[in-house]
Amino acid sequence: MPLGANKAAIMGVAGVSTGDVVLLSTQTADNDATVSFTSGINATYGEYVFKFYNINAATDQAQFSFQANASGQSGYNETIQSAVFRGYHNEDDSSSLLTNLTSADQAQGTAFQQIAYSLGNDADEQVSGELHLFNPSSTASVTYFNSRTSASGYEPAAIDFFVGGHINTTSAITDIQFKMSSGNFDGKIKLWGVK
Repeated sequence: MPLGANKAAIMGVAGVSTGDVVLLSTQTADNDATVSFTSGINATYGEYVFKFYNINAATDQAQFSFQANASGQSGYNETIQSAVFRGYHNEDDSSSLLTNLTSADQAQGTAFQQIAYSLGNDADEQVSGELHLFNPSSTASVTYFNSRTSASGYEPAAIDFFVGGHINTTSAITDIQFKMSSGNFDGKIKLWGVK
Protein backbone atom coordinates (compact mmCIF):
# COMPACT_ATOMS: atom_id res chain seq x y z
CA MET A 1 0.00 0.00 0.00
CA PRO A 2 1.73 3.23 -1.12
CA LEU A 3 1.93 6.11 1.31
CA GLY A 4 0.68 9.57 0.28
CA ALA A 5 3.06 12.54 0.24
CA ASN A 6 1.68 14.01 3.50
CA LYS A 7 2.03 10.71 5.32
CA ALA A 8 5.51 10.29 3.87
CA ALA A 9 6.47 13.63 5.42
CA ILE A 10 5.09 12.45 8.77
CA MET A 11 7.15 9.25 8.42
CA GLY A 12 10.29 11.38 8.28
CA VAL A 13 10.94 10.85 4.58
CA ALA A 14 9.78 14.22 3.27
CA GLY A 15 10.57 14.97 -0.36
CA VAL A 16 9.71 11.53 -1.68
CA SER A 17 6.86 11.09 -4.11
CA THR A 18 3.66 9.18 -3.49
CA GLY A 19 4.35 5.48 -3.75
CA ASP A 20 7.95 5.74 -2.58
CA VAL A 21 7.03 4.64 0.96
CA VAL A 22 5.12 1.37 1.03
CA LEU A 23 3.64 -0.58 3.93
CA LEU A 24 4.96 -4.12 3.49
CA SER A 25 3.56 -5.93 6.52
CA THR A 26 2.05 -5.58 9.97
CA GLN A 27 2.39 -7.94 12.90
CA THR A 28 0.53 -7.77 16.18
CA ALA A 29 2.06 -9.37 19.26
CA ASP A 30 -0.42 -10.79 21.77
CA ASN A 31 1.57 -12.09 24.74
CA ASP A 32 4.26 -13.35 22.32
CA ALA A 33 7.91 -14.08 23.11
CA THR A 34 9.13 -12.90 19.69
CA VAL A 35 7.98 -11.22 16.50
CA SER A 36 9.97 -12.16 13.38
CA PHE A 37 9.96 -10.57 9.93
CA THR A 38 11.24 -13.31 7.60
CA SER A 39 10.05 -11.95 4.26
CA GLY A 40 9.88 -8.60 2.53
CA ILE A 41 13.45 -7.45 3.26
CA ASN A 42 15.22 -7.62 -0.09
CA ALA A 43 16.75 -5.43 -2.82
CA THR A 44 13.43 -3.74 -3.67
CA TYR A 45 14.02 -0.84 -1.28
CA GLY A 46 17.12 1.01 -0.11
CA GLU A 47 15.70 1.62 3.37
CA TYR A 48 13.41 -0.41 5.60
CA VAL A 49 11.63 1.17 8.55
CA PHE A 50 10.07 -0.74 11.43
CA LYS A 51 7.55 1.27 13.46
CA PHE A 52 6.57 0.14 16.96
CA TYR A 53 3.18 1.05 18.39
CA ASN A 54 2.33 0.68 22.10
CA ILE A 55 4.64 -2.23 22.85
CA ASN A 56 3.85 -3.40 26.39
CA ALA A 57 6.23 -5.69 28.29
CA ALA A 58 4.83 -8.47 30.44
CA THR A 59 7.89 -8.29 32.73
CA ASP A 60 8.92 -5.20 34.69
CA GLN A 61 12.36 -3.73 33.81
CA ALA A 62 12.62 -5.67 30.51
CA GLN A 63 14.60 -4.35 27.53
CA PHE A 64 13.06 -4.35 24.01
CA SER A 65 15.60 -5.54 21.45
CA PHE A 66 16.27 -6.80 17.92
CA GLN A 67 18.68 -9.08 16.05
CA ALA A 68 19.15 -10.13 12.44
CA ASN A 69 19.87 -13.08 10.20
CA ALA A 70 21.99 -12.77 7.09
CA SER A 71 20.79 -14.59 4.00
CA GLY A 72 20.84 -18.36 4.58
CA GLN A 73 21.60 -18.01 8.30
CA SER A 74 19.54 -18.76 11.40
CA GLY A 75 19.80 -18.13 15.13
CA TYR A 76 19.55 -14.31 15.09
CA ASN A 77 23.18 -13.80 16.13
CA GLU A 78 24.84 -11.50 13.59
CA THR A 79 27.77 -9.37 14.78
CA ILE A 80 26.73 -5.84 15.82
CA GLN A 81 28.75 -2.70 16.55
CA SER A 82 26.61 -0.06 18.29
CA ALA A 83 26.46 3.07 20.45
CA VAL A 84 23.54 3.85 22.76
CA PHE A 85 22.38 7.10 24.39
CA ARG A 86 19.55 7.51 26.86
CA GLY A 87 17.62 10.55 28.02
CA TYR A 88 15.77 9.97 31.27
CA HIS A 89 13.47 11.96 33.57
CA ASN A 90 11.86 10.42 36.64
CA GLU A 91 8.14 11.15 37.08
CA ASP A 92 8.62 12.56 40.60
CA ASP A 93 11.42 14.85 39.30
CA SER A 94 13.95 13.17 41.60
CA SER A 95 16.44 12.47 38.80
CA SER A 96 17.16 13.12 35.14
CA LEU A 97 20.11 12.53 32.81
CA LEU A 98 21.38 12.25 29.26
CA THR A 99 24.23 9.78 28.89
CA ASN A 100 25.87 7.04 26.88
CA LEU A 101 24.47 3.75 28.18
CA THR A 102 27.61 1.65 27.83
CA SER A 103 25.89 -1.47 29.19
CA ALA A 104 23.75 -1.52 26.02
CA ASP A 105 26.60 -0.79 23.57
CA GLN A 106 27.96 -3.71 21.57
CA ALA A 107 31.56 -4.04 20.41
CA GLN A 108 31.40 -6.83 17.83
CA GLY A 109 28.73 -8.52 19.94
CA THR A 110 26.17 -11.10 18.83
CA ALA A 111 23.52 -10.40 21.48
CA PHE A 112 20.15 -8.88 20.76
CA GLN A 113 20.58 -5.10 20.50
CA GLN A 114 18.62 -3.12 23.08
CA ILE A 115 16.41 -0.43 21.53
CA ALA A 116 14.32 0.36 24.63
CA TYR A 117 15.42 0.19 28.23
CA SER A 118 14.05 -0.69 31.66
CA LEU A 119 10.39 -0.77 30.63
CA GLY A 120 7.43 -0.76 32.98
CA ASN A 121 4.84 -3.52 32.65
CA ASP A 122 1.73 -1.66 33.79
CA ALA A 123 -1.01 -1.45 31.16
CA ASP A 124 -0.26 2.25 30.56
CA GLU A 125 3.55 1.77 30.41
CA GLN A 126 4.54 1.20 26.80
CA VAL A 127 7.23 1.92 24.20
CA SER A 128 6.78 3.32 20.70
CA GLY A 129 9.38 4.25 18.12
CA GLU A 130 11.23 3.11 15.03
CA LEU A 131 14.20 1.18 13.65
CA HIS A 132 15.74 2.05 10.26
CA LEU A 133 17.85 -0.39 8.21
CA PHE A 134 19.87 1.07 5.32
CA ASN A 135 20.60 -1.02 2.20
CA PRO A 136 20.29 -4.37 3.99
CA SER A 137 20.58 -6.27 0.69
CA SER A 138 23.98 -4.80 -0.14
CA THR A 139 26.83 -7.29 -0.35
CA ALA A 140 29.39 -4.48 -0.73
CA SER A 141 28.79 -2.81 2.63
CA VAL A 142 27.72 -3.59 6.17
CA THR A 143 24.08 -2.81 7.06
CA TYR A 144 23.76 0.44 8.99
CA PHE A 145 20.88 1.04 11.39
CA ASN A 146 19.53 3.59 13.80
CA SER A 147 16.67 3.54 16.25
CA ARG A 148 14.80 5.93 18.49
CA THR A 149 12.15 4.96 21.01
CA SER A 150 10.14 6.74 23.66
CA ALA A 151 9.02 4.70 26.65
CA SER A 152 7.58 4.64 30.13
CA GLY A 153 10.18 3.22 32.47
CA TYR A 154 9.28 1.10 35.48
CA GLU A 155 10.24 3.78 38.10
CA PRO A 156 8.04 5.43 36.49
CA ALA A 157 10.01 7.69 34.16
CA ALA A 158 10.08 9.03 30.62
CA ILE A 159 12.92 7.43 28.63
CA ASP A 160 14.15 8.56 25.20
CA PHE A 161 16.50 5.92 23.75
CA PHE A 162 18.86 6.41 20.77
CA VAL A 163 20.84 3.62 19.10
CA GLY A 164 23.13 3.75 16.07
CA GLY A 165 25.42 1.17 14.58
CA HIS A 166 25.87 -1.50 11.97
CA ILE A 167 25.39 -5.21 11.46
CA ASN A 168 28.96 -6.18 10.67
CA THR A 169 28.55 -8.48 7.68
CA THR A 170 28.55 -7.85 3.95
CA SER A 171 26.00 -10.62 3.48
CA ALA A 172 22.46 -9.46 2.75
CA ILE A 173 20.26 -9.10 5.84
CA THR A 174 16.93 -10.87 5.27
CA ASP A 175 15.33 -11.47 8.70
CA ILE A 176 14.74 -9.31 11.76
CA GLN A 177 13.43 -10.52 15.11
CA PHE A 178 12.17 -8.47 18.07
CA LYS A 179 11.87 -9.65 21.66
CA MET A 180 12.10 -8.59 25.30
CA SER A 181 15.11 -9.44 27.43
CA SER A 182 12.67 -11.27 29.69
CA GLY A 183 9.06 -12.32 29.23
CA ASN A 184 6.51 -11.73 26.49
CA PHE A 185 4.99 -8.58 25.01
CA ASP A 186 1.97 -7.08 23.28
CA GLY A 187 1.80 -4.41 20.58
CA LYS A 188 2.00 -3.71 16.86
CA ILE A 189 5.02 -3.56 14.55
CA LYS A 190 4.81 -2.34 10.95
CA LEU A 191 7.44 -2.76 8.25
CA TRP A 192 7.75 -0.05 5.59
CA GLY A 193 9.90 0.04 2.46
CA VAL A 194 11.40 3.34 1.30
CA LYS A 195 12.62 3.65 -2.31
